[in-house]
Amino acid sequence: MPFVRNAWYVAGWSKDFGEDLRAITITEQNMVIFRASDGQVVALEDRCPHRLLPLSKGKRIGDTVQCGYHGMTFGIDGKCVRVPGQDNLPKSAYVDTFPVHEAHGIVWIWPGESALAADTPVFDMPEFSDPNWHAHHGDGLHLKANYLNVAENLVDPAHVSFVHPTTLGSAASENVPVHVSTAGDQIVAWRWIKDSAPVGFFQNFGGFTGNVDRWHYYYLHLPSTAVIDFGSADVAAKLEEDERDKGVRIFALHFVTPVTEDYTIDHWMHLRNTAVGDEAASENMDKMFRIAFAEDKEVLEAIHIEEQRPQKRKPIRIAIDKGPNVYRKRIRDLVEAEATEDLGAPLHPTFVQHD
Repeated sequence: MPFVRNAWYVAGWSKDFGEDLRAITITEQNMVIFRASDGQVVALEDRCPHRLLPLSKGKRIGDTVQCGYHGMTFGIDGKCVRVPGQDNLPKSAYVDTFPVHEAHGIVWIWPGESALAADTPVFDMPEFSDPNWHAHHGDGLHLKANYLNVAENLVDPAHVSFVHPTTLGSAASENVPVHVSTAGDQIVAWRWIKDSAPVGFFQNFGGFTGNVDRWHYYYLHLPSTAVIDFGSADVAAKLEEDERDKGVRIFALHFVTPVTEDYTIDHWMHLRNTAVGDEAASENMDKMFRIAFAEDKEVLEAIHIEEQRPQKRKPIRIAIDKGPNVYRKRIRDLVEAEATEDLGAPLHPTFVQHD
């Protein structure tokens, strides 16, 4: 399926981009990224219009990029500012630019129609700016899989019991019902596991000695940003759904960026209301997250391989697929909307619709 291009995707963390030219790809569009002298991150098309050499193979000269083949030079607005050996600058001598947004140590890039970017909000959460919460950037998980499968995995609480039995889940949740809501802009799936032993993650970071009530809330923001709200509280606390802040609560954020149809990067980080300011805790959490996400990677890459092979029969769908099914339909609708142009209501129509 084609990509949704009119969207903000994470290119990486702020610390990943400096003065040097860096090549990245988002939705099969090659870009060269660098931080200009004023500190702003710049994203240009990574292809010289002359002989098509990637500009990332050239060099930075001040706030311009010089092609490494014949020296054509481009400014941060994409316009050619120099053609060695001639004074005139052809109008066709330019490269595309891509809107960039940087906040909370995250760099977002818009690979679609530039004019639409300003009116589209960038994902945010109040906890980013709340001193009672700790934000920690993790890694970029590289997967040889289509981004839709990766995103679907992030609105699927049911898989946790089987894929992550020692870290994020356990057998205690296998038959606990999953609730799904598709009424809003986000697709939400959730469940509570009552009065059970803490999972491996919260054995390490919750300090629990007895059974807990624990929860998983999965929020999928189109096209592919996922927030997993999970946590635990002592059974005696008898927490209600809207009291999760009273427990040990963590938001695992997954910014799923499609590189190509067969390659996806999941930039992951977390927000937590425990061990605030404790970097040792962050490093230990990262170790457990890496174990869990490596389990996801193994599953998703194996699925992708099988999807490329001939199918003997139609795949089946079961009850837990409600969220992913709605997600796929919404993605198809977005792709279709980008592929067509709506001219609006006609002034003098000769076609009259009655249904």
